[in-house]
Amino acid sequence: MVKYESIFVFSVEGKSEEDVNALVEKFKALIEKHGTVESVDEWGKKKLAYLINDEAEGYYVLYNFECEPTFPAELERIAGITDGVLRSIVVKK
Repeated sequence: MVKYESIFVFSVEGKSEEDVNALVEKFKALIEKHGTVESVDEWGKKKLAYLINDEAEGYYVLYNFECEPTFPAELERIAGITDGVLRSIVVKK
């Protein structure tokens, strides 16, 4: 098992707080299915440095987790095809 951290920026434009919380929980459950979640740190809504898909704000969430080395590629793939995810990155600690 290897330790990773991942930051997700979720879209808030046209979405309710419940929609954003559902995305946070979706990725937490996905990580728990393939490893162990150490912490989920919700940074909240912040102004983006530049527009992404014509959006000026995003909801930031930091996940710290432990999993097998093959899972981060799958996590990034799923994040790339999920509506509501503006940006994501997974980094080995």
